[in-house]
Amino acid sequence: MSGEPMRTLPLTCPPSCQPGPHVAFPVDVFSTLSEDGESGRLRVSIVVRLQEWRGTSGAKSFPPRSQVSVPPGALDCWVFLSCLEVLQRIEGCCDRAQIDSNVAHTVGLWSYATEKLKSLGYLCGLVSEEGPNSEDLNRIVDLLAGLGAERPETANTAQSPYKKLKEALSSVEAFEKHYLDLSHAAIEMHTSVGRTRSARLVGKDLAEFYMRKKSPQKAEIYLQGALKNYLAEGWALPITHTRKQLAECQKHLGQTENYLQTSSLLASDRHLTEEERKYFCQEILSFASRQTGSTGQKIILPLHCFAHLRDLHFTPSNAVVHVGGVLSVDITLCSQMPIPVRVEQIAISVHFSIENNYYRKAAGWLTEHKTANGVITFPAETSPLPAAQNNLPALELYEMFERSPSDNSLNTTGIICKNVHMLLRRQESSTSLETPSGVALEDGAHVLKCSDVTLEPGPNRITFRTQAKEPGTYTLRQLCASVGPVWFVLPHLYPLVQYDVYSQEPQLHVEPLADSLLAGIPQKVKFTVTTGHYTVKNGDSLQLSNAEAMLILCHAENRAVIYSNTREKASDVLLRVQSSDKVTSISLPAAPAYHMIEFELEVLSLPSAPVTGGESSTLGTTEPHRKHKDTHRAGHCMATTDHKVSIDCPWSIYSTVIALTFSVPFRTTHSLLSAGTRKYIQVCVQNLSELDFQLSDGDLVDHGCGADLQLVPLNAKCPQAIHSKQSVFFVWELLWAREPPPSLRCRFSVGFSPASEGQLSVPLKPYTYEFQVENFFTLYNVKAEILPPSGTEHCRTGSLCSLEVSITRLSDLLEADKDEALAEADEYFSTKLMYEVVDNSSNWAVCGKSSGVISMPVAAQATHRVHMEVMPLFAGYLPLPDVRLFKYLPHHSAHSSQLDADSWIESDSLSLDKHLDDQPDSSSVRSRGSTHSASSGEHKGLPMPRLQALPPGQVFNSSTGTQILVIPSKDDHVLEVSVT
Repeated sequence: MSGEPMRTLPLTCPPSCQPGPHVAFPVDVFSTLSEDGESGRLRVSIVVRLQEWRGTSGAKSFPPRSQVSVPPGALDCWVFLSCLEVLQRIEGCCDRAQIDSNVAHTVGLWSYATEKLKSLGYLCGLVSEEGPNSEDLNRIVDLLAGLGAERPETANTAQSPYKKLKEALSSVEAFEKHYLDLSHAAIEMHTSVGRTRSARLVGKDLAEFYMRKKSPQKAEIYLQGALKNYLAEGWALPITHTRKQLAECQKHLGQTENYLQTSSLLASDRHLTEEERKYFCQEILSFASRQTGSTGQKIILPLHCFAHLRDLHFTPSNAVVHVGGVLSVDITLCSQMPIPVRVEQIAISVHFSIENNYYRKAAGWLTEHKTANGVITFPAETSPLPAAQNNLPALELYEMFERSPSDNSLNTTGIICKNVHMLLRRQESSTSLETPSGVALEDGAHVLKCSDVTLEPGPNRITFRTQAKEPGTYTLRQLCASVGPVWFVLPHLYPLVQYDVYSQEPQLHVEPLADSLLAGIPQKVKFTVTTGHYTVKNGDSLQLSNAEAMLILCHAENRAVIYSNTREKASDVLLRVQSSDKVTSISLPAAPAYHMIEFELEVLSLPSAPVTGGESSTLGTTEPHRKHKDTHRAGHCMATTDHKVSIDCPWSIYSTVIALTFSVPFRTTHSLLSAGTRKYIQVCVQNLSELDFQLSDGDLVDHGCGADLQLVPLNAKCPQAIHSKQSVFFVWELLWAREPPPSLRCRFSVGFSPASEGQLSVPLKPYTYEFQVENFFTLYNVKAEILPPSGTEHCRTGSLCSLEVSITRLSDLLEADKDEALAEADEYFSTKLMYEVVDNSSNWAVCGKSSGVISMPVAAQATHRVHMEVMPLFAGYLPLPDVRLFKYLPHHSAHSSQLDADSWIESDSLSLDKHLDDQPDSSSVRSRGSTHSASSGEHKGLPMPRLQALPPGQVFNSSTGTQILVIPSKDDHVLEVSVT
């Protein structure tokens, strides 16, 4: 052959078939191994020697392709010789490197030759333990005779195929040697080229050979390897067949544990017949019955080959129980055995753990962390057959970005597979299910047991009961089922199964039955006593310290209900309540530990509104916009008051303090109304609750003036209904005989009762509201009048009209006048006032001075008049501009008060500092449109006078509500009419 590389062509081996008396095959077989363009072609002719076989069968001649009769085994001999001669020719014309590189193409011939030699051994009795009999020996002689003489070209070869076959058929020992050599060579070559499956199959044939030779210790390793391969690839029927062989091997070897494990797998294998399954199941039961009463070592097997844990259910369902309580655990165990099996004991080992301060955890806290129905479902046992490739989990790919910490620029990006451990598992490296599991039994003090149970084929319900003794967390770790010395063990329960035992401290909980407690009417409050680990005895009582403004009402029909820990009603008893001035005693009924005592009591909070210091609102007074919003917002929520009650419990040396919040159902405001010098006080009661009430006996009392001041009611005497979100008004007129006091301390009270309820068990206290009214006497009367231009009957838009303001003093010197604005000269007193004309509705344009300072004599009927011009901007009946009065105080006054933002004078340089600090400003009153600046440099640093608003009750504007008719001008093209 030339030095060029050899081009190897694939070899097609003849199909495997059983030898028979008549076999059709080609007479001349040529297999082309390689070609060389320069040297020609090398052909190996497989010469079949059939002359002797033809002679024994009586055939004289046959055409190139025909059917010939050959004795059994002749075809196997021919195939064996053909394969070895081809391999020998290949070894003769190729070097070792070429042979090793083409093992993948030649290993099939080695396997085929091994298979044919095994077939000859079985046919000729060379594999049986007893050796060949006479018939087998005759067959061997016929086959050797049929071989004829060896070909001359191989006669001098020591290890020619002819000699190997003749030697292998000559004795049992020689056959075993050649067969083992061929088998090991085939296994080694299959393994070297990565054909693990083919190597396992050859090994399985080798195991069968060893079993026929009564050498199970040598067959076991090959059966385990074949079974591992079948399990990895998911061949169900070969798995079952190999397990049967393995069970026989293990039985011969006396491997009791392995044999029982394999028998349990076969007993649960549905690919076997019912009789076969019962046989292997009976093998386990027979072994268990033989070992009953002996003190031998336990045999531990995995549970999955015996039964399957399907689900588990806790009672109570939240898996939380108190110390001393009973917990039930129901499991569903599906037996995979074909017949009923009596199990001596089913046990669940429990691991106990305790946390710091665990006893302080209440049942409510533990319940939040538990499943609602208490059922835990376990996944089905992993099948020994691996999932197909298309059943693998989907890729879980996520983007990965890595940025620079300095400038947040992208450094690297990539893709991460988060379930790579599920996709790249090596099935070949997994442990075979037939090897001993190595599971150890857990020995612990906490075990749930159920004895003498018969497991029927299919699902079985088993119940465990335990009484909790120590608080903590109990984790169910291991499930065991014992059949004599055979223990089937599930080493870990997954998902995690736990139940909690708590030791609860006694607790007292007080809560209102309604969304909010209303003051003034009886309200029900629920008391819940959770006994915990404490046992309530006869004579135990709750001692409540009475609050000053809250009463606890005692009724003879009060009852207490006792519930178990599972909210089952245990008893209903009469509750005895005794009350004194300072303490209310509630006698508790006897109750065992971990029960609840519930009862209801009525409490009554005295109704009263928060004390207010001044007028809440006054007719004719415009409050700032911010205050109006706050008042409006406060009108939608009720005022609340808290009552703290100290409770002494029999299980503790410390007092428990609870706070009950009551909402006042009414919101009350008052107003001072004026009509000249006549004064009225109006009280508005607004119902903020959702209930309807009946109001009666409204009364207003002054605590300071005595008989000199009278409050004359102007209200109806009959009860008045006040519905939810509605208001009722009460009015009194103030009458006095001499100089009125500077302030009034008033107390308003009114009786009330719910309109929907009948006769109440206790009389209700009236609702009270206290307030104070200051500087309510009228000192000044302000009157404004607008006159049309001379010669006209009505004012016209755009025309100047005359505004005359008259300020009249209504009384002589009073105590309220004695302040820093009061000045004495020539035996009479005077005070400085500042007036301001403001039109907030923008109906008038004030021309000229809109404000000024006057010196007002402090004498009755003293009058000061101011004239100015105004221009109407719209037609229609227009209200008159507002006239405001202020006290004009010197700059050193320390008692001047702050004006609201809406009361500051827009057109004047006099302003009021928020913090009452002196600020430089003009001391003169400038008119609207004046160019004199308040911050002029010539006045900087000069002290500035201050303004103090007169209380609304001291000024009566008799022109309030007056309107004047304004007609449009004749030359107006657009008519604008103001309607107020």
